Amino acid sequence: MLAVFVVGFAASVWRDDPAVGPELLVPTINGLFAVVLFQFTVGNVWGYAVEYRNAGGRWSDLPFLAPFVAAAAWGLFAFVVTESPGAAAWSAFWGFVVVAAVTALVVQLLLGYRESESESSQPTR
Repeated sequence: MLAVFVVGFAASVWRDDPAVGPELLVPTINGLFAVVLFQFTVGNVWGYAVEYRNAGGRWSDLPFLAPFVAAAAWGLFAFVVTESPGAAAWSAFWGFVVVAAVTALVVQLLLGYRESESESSQPTR
């Protein structure tokens, strides 16, 4: 997290070239914002991967890989059209979110709910 903060801070300083003093507030806020964005995006992707694995899936399964492929495609498309890394990242993130949600819904409808082994082996009271 510190590295992400330093990169966000340094990018802001490099872009704006502020003097020492109150002007460092904006780069500090930009650095903290970079940390929040990093934690949100990486945290969500990591959570998605861990939960999929915990549910019995493999990281090589098509339903797991589909959101990543869609995110890469949308990000590349947005970058080619706009030449903006920010727009590409934004498109890739939302492409991932939408395809992950649709994939989860389709898998849920096709396979249905599987009760875990530990719950089904316990007697009901």
